[in-house]
Amino acid sequence: MTVEKDLPKEQKFFRRVADYLAYLAVRAVATLAEALPLQIVLGLTKFLAWLAADVLQIRRAVLEENLSHAFPKNDIQFRHQLIRQMWEHLFLLGYEILLTTRKIHETNWRNFVRLEDHRDILRVILSGRSVILVTGHFGNFEIGGYILGLLGIPPCSVARPIDNPFLDRFLARYRTASGQMIIPKKGATEQVDRLVREGRVVGFLADQSAGPKGCFVDFFGRKASAHKAVALLSLTQGVPLAVCYAVRGERPFQFTLKVAGVFDPTKPSSQIADMVSLTQWYNTLLEEAIRGRPEQYWWIHRRWKDTPPKAKSILGEEPLLGQKAA
Repeated sequence: MTVEKDLPKEQKFFRRVADYLAYLAVRAVATLAEALPLQIVLGLTKFLAWLAADVLQIRRAVLEENLSHAFPKNDIQFRHQLIRQMWEHLFLLGYEILLTTRKIHETNWRNFVRLEDHRDILRVILSGRSVILVTGHFGNFEIGGYILGLLGIPPCSVARPIDNPFLDRFLARYRTASGQMIIPKKGATEQVDRLVREGRVVGFLADQSAGPKGCFVDFFGRKASAHKAVALLSLTQGVPLAVCYAVRGERPFQFTLKVAGVFDPTKPSSQIADMVSLTQWYNTLLEEAIRGRPEQYWWIHRRWKDTPPKAKSILGEEPLLGQKAA
């Protein structure tokens, strides 16, 4: 991808203009969404989902490939319906993000969010220990950080900035409204290490490809590249790692914030002792959650774009990791 600073001056200007126009369009949509009744919004999200899935067919090849591997026993009609439901979920997610700070406050959050299996991790947090929270692009992954902030435990979340700087600053207003700190993904290692030593809660969206040098684990029946840093941070620093997610119920602004599992490397009873096993553990828990509500996952990601490197031996190249020799 071309970095803006490497572009000629004229291209920089036109890109900045395009970014600002996109920002104005989002602001206009946000203003309209805030003024519309919920039933009209629900109708619009269904229409936009149909437009994205059936007419424009946005990222259709990636979606078909991902779903055919993830659900090989289901037919084309199932995948088509799931694609449309996913787009509807994404548009509802945007609507929820825009209105969260107006609707959900520290006095009424229980009307919108139900906590599930959270006592153990809250006990660890309140003891003053640092905690690593791992989630994915599933459900409403923005609401968890916001709710923790309302509870007086604002997390420090590692996230890649949006390429459009105007939209990035616009989204940051919502993300940081309850005290959450957003750490740019690039060059975050030193800052994250310091925050862990200070006993802070650190959050990661851990379901994006880490490239050919990542840790390859099973995810929906295929090898997927995951970042090594998350598991290594937990194991080397002795920090508990919790897998959590917020799934939407039958209507917008009704969430279940669930802790799917907690790993504590300081407990002698732990069966996980290495980076690969821990990375596989939290990816397996994410997969189980996604299979329960697959329409709320970002299947538009090229999660499996990287393949495990071939290992060489004295007899030549070995087959790919996870594959059998012919």
